[in-house]
Amino acid sequence: MSEKKAKRIGILTAGGDCPGLNAAIRGIGKTAIVNHGMEVLGFVSGYTGLIHLEYVELKEQQLSGILTLGGTILGTSREKPFKISQTDGNINKPELIKENYDKLGLDCLICIGGNGTMKTAAKIAELGLNVVGIPKTIDNDVWGTDITFGFDSAVAIATEAIDRLHTTANSHQRAMIIEVMGHDAGWIALYAGMAGGGDIILIPEIEFNIRSVCKKIEKRFEEKKPYSIVVVAEGIKVPENKHAASYIAECITNYTGVEARETRLGYLQRGGSPTAMDRILATRYGAYAAEIIARGEYNVMVALRDNKLATIPLSEVEGKLNLVNPHHPLVKKCRSMGVSFGDE
Repeated sequence: MSEKKAKRIGILTAGGDCPGLNAAIRGIGKTAIVNHGMEVLGFVSGYTGLIHLEYVELKEQQLSGILTLGGTILGTSREKPFKISQTDGNINKPELIKENYDKLGLDCLICIGGNGTMKTAAKIAELGLNVVGIPKTIDNDVWGTDITFGFDSAVAIATEAIDRLHTTANSHQRAMIIEVMGHDAGWIALYAGMAGGGDIILIPEIEFNIRSVCKKIEKRFEEKKPYSIVVVAEGIKVPENKHAASYIAECITNYTGVEARETRLGYLQRGGSPTAMDRILATRYGAYAAEIIARGEYNVMVALRDNKLATIPLSEVEGKLNLVNPHHPLVKKCRSMGVSFGDE
């Protein structure tokens, strides 16, 4: 009897970078190679590498020493192969993806990314290819999983920034406004706001009234609380061409007379080494992806539900967002301690 042919898999990281990508690559690769004898290819710069057949073969030795590294050793891009662009000419990107997948003899393609990446992965699966998705994003807004890797690292960075702002705010008796990432989701603002002792937390999922925000600031000063920390998610609704933090700071100064200063963390939240929690989560996701491929389960996204690894069809993930429920336990806990969400 002839031996069963070892599977050959491809890995790509797409969308924005975030801490834990290399840990996920390592988790996939080491499990696939050591435990299942698979061949592993890494595509360069996300879906771009798959389209242009740019890849590297990943051996176990190349996967050593990358666990703690930020960014991604494969590089990433925001290439959307199913979106027609004027610069594409006559290039049929989906057709090239299928052609290259077959040319390389892949048994499965692992796509590590956020919502856009999962949407593209679902469309690739519709072409008849085997795909597995791994959810990553600092925003924690991928539907179907309790948490994405990258989120814990972003919260840790945002929390440290809030900690540091407390001393300046106190020294100058100011209102300090800190803007964090998250797109349309308020997860980073909610978690970092609670961990950092924010007095006001503004998130897209809870509509705020700027007058209520200002009244909270005034009340704190009347109560001899010399400073206030306002944590703002970038996705809150503000006038066009205004950044969330600058708008809130401007309003507080104009309406209350209290000196307000803004800080926008920006890409600091996405860079650097992942936290221990993100290293573990990314490794778990990666190893689990290799395990399900070994048993022939495809066209799913790996997920964490009630701290247990599971899978969910990619077709169910596509086009959905995981947003903060206004009645989330953390929201209730914050409110019970006097934190304002600007809706009172």
